[in-house]
Amino acid sequence: MQIANRLQKIPPYLFIELRDKINQARASGIDVISLAIGDPVEPTPKPIIDELCKTAYDPANHRYPTDEEKGMFAFRQAVADWYRDRYSVELDPETEVLALIGSKEGCHHFILSAVNPGEVVLMTDPGYPAYRASILIAGGEPYNMPILAENDYLPKFEDVPSDVAEKATAMFLNYPNNPTGAVATPKFFAELVNFAKSYDIAVCYDNPYSEIVFEGEEPLSFLETPGAKDIGVELNSLSKPFNMTGWRIGMAMGNADLITGIAKVKGNTDSGIFNAIQYAGVAALTRCQDNIPKMLKIYSRRRKQVVDTFNGLGWNYSPPKGTFYLWIPTPKGMSSLDFTTLLFEKASVVVAAGAAYGEYGEGYIRISLTVPDDRLSEALERIKKALGDLRK
Repeated sequence: MQIANRLQKIPPYLFIELRDKINQARASGIDVISLAIGDPVEPTPKPIIDELCKTAYDPANHRYPTDEEKGMFAFRQAVADWYRDRYSVELDPETEVLALIGSKEGCHHFILSAVNPGEVVLMTDPGYPAYRASILIAGGEPYNMPILAENDYLPKFEDVPSDVAEKATAMFLNYPNNPTGAVATPKFFAELVNFAKSYDIAVCYDNPYSEIVFEGEEPLSFLETPGAKDIGVELNSLSKPFNMTGWRIGMAMGNADLITGIAKVKGNTDSGIFNAIQYAGVAALTRCQDNIPKMLKIYSRRRKQVVDTFNGLGWNYSPPKGTFYLWIPTPKGMSSLDFTTLLFEKASVVVAAGAAYGEYGEGYIRISLTVPDDRLSEALERIKKALGDLRK
């Protein structure tokens, strides 16, 4: 059976390949430790679970979700209140907020609502692979903006050729950044708004790691910037701050026209989010703020442990200040794939190869801190032994 040509342009999804590799090794009896996937292992806070259980027993919630296209108003109001209190961003819950089945869904629906076949979409390299897949599925043309260590992993808009910028109709950006961990600044946001307005580019600012920042960094929203709502939307998620990756609930906020377009795509794609999960989302946003500093303390401790381990092995690595990922250079002369293969074969530890995130990801690996403490310690001991043996 022939499949659509558009799918042939899309490389295999990184994390599915990693899971297959891990499962095959474990099936053969190898104790594999994965540091490759960003999926918090700590449980969802109890008030959220309790709200789900309570509302799941209400038969009214067993029917199609309330306002299935936009999400129930109570959830959208909670999002607006959270953004006002957390980021000083004013949002109209009726026209500027939309519930999502996770922010990944929002990325896809944004492209379908804002980009015509053949139009250029700007994205960073390295960048989250799902952005490219969404662009290609919609028939758009991805254009890579390099993000380099010497520029703090921020794109330089002046380096985008003017003829490319003229053809571009949309852009993906993501800070705190997956995979590099870099954070953005208010100055960068102002440059972004000016650039997007100059070329009439719709911005999708994907911000699911907004709360995962360290060493005095303050959580930021792109929507804080004057003029941001004129040209873009911000996506966020309850997955990372509230350990809810499996619950699949997030939100899109910002430009009312873009929100209307995303809602139209969504309304013709799915039937919304189970009401009980939306009520649980309200509980997260209104009653579980203490989970954020608790998780930051855990990630900060693990972060230091990984950095100290690699620096003790001869690295001179000072990580950026965002996300629960570490973007670590490979040993000199070793490709990212070679280094990930070495760690897998010599230590039974899986990390993500930087090249999977784009051309400019070559020479790096990404390590996730979302593993139990004992497994992280075991993985680091194995890495020390494997790399120590390599140097003998």
